[in-house]
Amino acid sequence: MTISPDFASDRYRADPVTAWAEDVVAGLIIAGPHVRDAAARHLRDLEDGPARGLLWDVDAAKNVIGWFARNLRLNGGQFEGKPFILHPSQAFRVGSLFGWKRAATGLRRFRRFYDEEGKGNGKSPMLGGIGLYLMIADGEARAEVYSAAANKDQARILFADAVAMVEQSPRLSSRVEMQGQNPVWQMSYRGKDGGKRYFKPIANEAKSGGKSGPRPHAALCDEVHEHPNRDTIDLLERGFKFRLQPLLCMATNSGSDRKSICWEEHQHGVRVASGIVEDDTTFAFVCSLDDGDDWENDPSCWVKANPLLGATITEEWLAAQVEQAKKMPGKRNGIARLHFCEWTQAQKAAIKRESWLKCVGKVDLDEMIERGYPCYGGLDLSQTRDFTALTLVWLIDPTRDAERFASHTWFWTPKDTLADRAAVDQTPYDLWERQGFLEAIPGERLKYAWLADAIARINARFAPQAIGCDQYGLERLQEHMTDIGATIPAEIHPQGFQKRVLEKDPKAPEGQQEIYLWMPDSINKLEAAISEERILIDHNPLLDSMAASVVYAENRTGHRMFDKPNAYGRIDGMVSKAMGVGMALCRAPKEAEKKRLNSYFKSLVPT
Repeated sequence: MTISPDFASDRYRADPVTAWAEDVVAGLIIAGPHVRDAAARHLRDLEDGPARGLLWDVDAAKNVIGWFARNLRLNGGQFEGKPFILHPSQAFRVGSLFGWKRAATGLRRFRRFYDEEGKGNGKSPMLGGIGLYLMIADGEARAEVYSAAANKDQARILFADAVAMVEQSPRLSSRVEMQGQNPVWQMSYRGKDGGKRYFKPIANEAKSGGKSGPRPHAALCDEVHEHPNRDTIDLLERGFKFRLQPLLCMATNSGSDRKSICWEEHQHGVRVASGIVEDDTTFAFVCSLDDGDDWENDPSCWVKANPLLGATITEEWLAAQVEQAKKMPGKRNGIARLHFCEWTQAQKAAIKRESWLKCVGKVDLDEMIERGYPCYGGLDLSQTRDFTALTLVWLIDPTRDAERFASHTWFWTPKDTLADRAAVDQTPYDLWERQGFLEAIPGERLKYAWLADAIARINARFAPQAIGCDQYGLERLQEHMTDIGATIPAEIHPQGFQKRVLEKDPKAPEGQQEIYLWMPDSINKLEAAISEERILIDHNPLLDSMAASVVYAENRTGHRMFDKPNAYGRIDGMVSKAMGVGMALCRAPKEAEKKRLNSYFKSLVPT
């Protein structure tokens, strides 16, 4: 039996942000995977944030949440003139933005807010209300607040919501000055310091012609999926340098273009919420369905993409959209994108985050040696912009029906381009290098002599029985290893759909006599180990990021391989991990038989 949260309870009155996050994590409030991540992040930060200099100011959060209800009035239809009482999910968002602070300065923690949800869930009024608060009540001298978009007409939509809220408000209508009529083109407010603050729509339709750019205290960008490039947002963020605690708010429906700024911000928000990327300046609320949810036939999942379902939109109205999608195939993709947060031209990440995290832990490398577990590897070589990854896999329970593994991955990459790649990929490679999760080798290209020495040392310590390698770069690496008197037990492991026969077992059933290596088989074996929690993966945030970036290409027969060109980010570590697991299981039957025989003979010897 599901217990519904009591939003009027003492818990919610005391701390509406934390209470909502707790109920989401507990499953009392239905939410999609990335919103669950955002709620869990809030709870983690309450525990771990103080060590990073973060402060949770619940009074500041409640003050802004209450300001909406005290000062703002909604407009249009059934909402005309009603106080803007934030929905609990909106209170979580607004409260998070204004309640989290830097302990050392008392200034707000978050500088960027990315909000993605289904159409009709009140994102534009929420952003308009945030803009009005920042103009009127935030105490910023000569605050500039902009409603921004790729074109002026789009920018006016959010701004018009803010204008209507002021016009409906008994408290604000006499205090906020309107410039222009039909349409109003600017609102202004004179602060206690005598300086004017203003709120206006802006677009980047033309270059400034040498004029100085805006100096925003807040930039509110609606429908980010319609922005053709980063120009408008970058223009506004460049002006933030003049402000102590500026705020960029981006709200949008899901899009379709994986090369867009919206997809880039979506991916960054998802990674920050999940903890893959640590960015204490970004807050993300990304609505989506879970894998396996069927919005066409199961209304129970609709609220995951529509957090205000039952408040701003009704189930009856949304059901009508679903019926249209069923009866009119040409409308399906648009409805899936606008109302159920499906990126209609985007592939889904292949590795489920929840399954991956259940396998991540600590691998004691010394214990792997002491216990003599059979060791295998996978090596994915690179030269310039990618990462070279070596994964070792230990078979710690070599039985045919339940193989269990432990694994550790080493990374190498050129140092001179690392910071640039971190900026382009929006992933903190430089931080992870300082923390020891990867090794950056001086230069713009990977030095194979350096790499040969590093791999030789690992090989000497762990003595892997076989390492699966792509043919790319292997000959050159082996030449450098020969120069230092070292070798590795390399086996060519194709990375595409082609197979390589390792050997034949004439005793095996017909049709199963060939023991071969190919990537689709290794991928299947790795996925099974992850989903069945049979592999312990040594923690590395770079590998976590790569696991979240994996997508597959598929051939006509349904076999899959890693799709590096279309992956969400770098995936080299996952390629090496699949090869390592594939190598282990191609060899495992013989090793398992040896282990069983050794155990049997030892049992015959009296102790």
